[in-house]
Amino acid sequence: MNTAVVVFPGSNCDQDVMHAVAETLGTKVRAVWHRETALPADTDLVILPGGFSFGDYLRCGAMAARSPIMKAVAAHGKRGGLLLGICNGFQILTESELLPGALLPNRTLDFICRPCFLRVENVSNPFTANFSKGQCVQFPIAHGDGLYTLPESELKTLEERGGVVFRYCSPDGQAEDESNPNGSANNIAGIVNEGGNILGLMPHPERASDPLLGGADGRVFWRSLFDAYRKGGR
Repeated sequence: MNTAVVVFPGSNCDQDVMHAVAETLGTKVRAVWHRETALPADTDLVILPGGFSFGDYLRCGAMAARSPIMKAVAAHGKRGGLLLGICNGFQILTESELLPGALLPNRTLDFICRPCFLRVENVSNPFTANFSKGQCVQFPIAHGDGLYTLPESELKTLEERGGVVFRYCSPDGQAEDESNPNGSANNIAGIVNEGGNILGLMPHPERASDPLLGGADGRVFWRSLFDAYRKGGR
C-alpha cells in the first residue's frame, strides 16, 4: 500500500503521520507538496495531515482546499481511492465538499490539546474494520476549531446512514456532554462518506501509534487500512 501525505504551508503533523504509517505497516510513504498537480501514479492512500495550513487564514482549511494538488486528491477520492483527513485535514475535506458539514471554533474558544476517549460507531469501512463496534479507544486531540456542525436534517441523514465513525465519549463509552471537548453535534469526532473510502476525524491516530507516546490504539487504525487494502476492499 503506497501512501501520499500532502504537505501544505503550515502543516505540522506530516512527519508524524509519515513515521506512524511507515513504522506500523512497513510500507512506502511519500510527501507531496501542495503545489504539485498530480499524485504519484501508484498512490493507494492519500492523507491530509494536521496543522495550520496557510495559517488558518479565512477559515481553517479554506485556502488549502484550493491548492493545486486538491483536484487530484478529489479525483482520487471520487474514484474510490482511500482518503483520510486528520484534524486540519478534516477541515480541508469539508471545505473541499468531499465530506459534509463544517468545523467551527471550540465552544470554549480555547485550543484543546489532550488525550481523548472515542467510541467506535461504524466498523463497516476500511478505517475501523479491525475495531469492534462500540469499542472505546484513545487518541489525542489538538485543535481550536473542532466543533463539528451540520444542519439538523443533514445531521439526521448522516446518523441514519451510519456516517458517524467516531464519537467523543467517557472512559466507559458514554457519549455525554461532559465528554464532548469541543461541543460537536452529537459528540461527533469523525465521519465517513457514503462510499466508505473518505474519512475525516479531528483526533490524531498517528499520535497514538507507539506505546512510548502513551497508547497504541492508532496502530489498529493503520492496520485496518492495510488489511482492507490487501483484501482489495475499500
